[in-house]
Amino acid sequence: MCVEHVDAVVIGAGQAGLSAAYFLRRTGLGFVVLDANPGPGGAWRHRWPSLRLGKVHGIHDLPGMHLPHADATRPASEVVAEYFGAYEHEFALPVLRPVTVRAVRDAGGELLVETDRGEWTTRALVNATGTWDKPFRPHYPGRFDGRQLHTADYRGPEELAGLRVIVVGGGTSAVQALMEIAEVATATTWVTRRPPEWHAGPFTAEHGRAAVAKVDEAVRAGRVPASVVSVTGLGLTPEVLDARARGVLDRHAMFERLVPEGAVWADGHVVEADVILWATGFRHALDHLAPLRLREPGGGIVMDGTRVVADPRVHLVGYGPSASTIGANRAGRAAAVAVRDLLTESIVA
Repeated sequence: MCVEHVDAVVIGAGQAGLSAAYFLRRTGLGFVVLDANPGPGGAWRHRWPSLRLGKVHGIHDLPGMHLPHADATRPASEVVAEYFGAYEHEFALPVLRPVTVRAVRDAGGELLVETDRGEWTTRALVNATGTWDKPFRPHYPGRFDGRQLHTADYRGPEELAGLRVIVVGGGTSAVQALMEIAEVATATTWVTRRPPEWHAGPFTAEHGRAAVAKVDEAVRAGRVPASVVSVTGLGLTPEVLDARARGVLDRHAMFERLVPEGAVWADGHVVEADVILWATGFRHALDHLAPLRLREPGGGIVMDGTRVVADPRVHLVGYGPSASTIGANRAGRAAAVAVRDLLTESIVA
């Protein structure tokens, strides 16, 4: 099998990966972007079709190119995929797809990136694989005979028309899905582990910085990071306020176990359901980095900015404090600068 050598490898062509590629292009280093998707768009290309552009939590421009004005009623998945594709073309970014990275191994002074389409050796790695490939489904005792979905599988409310649906999860995706499912379902029940935290008023830059700081503190200490969105609270948009007034967003504490016909709470009451939608988030897709042994005993990775402290050749973007659209841009630039400096130092040495 042919082995190619490049100065840097970027894994993933979502917001963080494309940002890193943009800034790496400006350094003059030789690099390649390996993306597992069949086309542009990163995780956005997998969002359910009924999630319209005007309803998303926020899309930040990629560096050097504005997101063109688009019809707010179009699916966000289509708009963002078109934008990312145009971006790759505009800046001639060396994206190869579909390429699945199977493992990254230490090869002495270099890293060996093993994929289903060959191998690359590199002096630096920027990992931007995000979380979409690792949906988290919590385990509860018992057996449910209905259908169970994760938001990664959810394609829109039409398939749930006339059904009784339990939505589990306290994040933005849960709220968005619940509001549209309630329009067509026979009944909906919203369940969360903790009471939802609502954020009234505009979401300011100060709120954003405070949220990012909380997550950054966790990754610097080597703890498994919560998502940035999880510490920002849920926005009280006009649509949310209307749904609350209609009782759609009446929250219930977490059930205790599953039964064939639905779920049972600690006090014994049962909610019958045809479908359970787990809007319970994702975990970072880092299994391919396992041979490098980057994780701490608790499962986290100690970070200094985007750099992995245990292996300075490796940078994580779209991880921890950069797991947001605006944070991903900043992390991409920081990683590219750090890679340039690392490789320059190695040449001088």
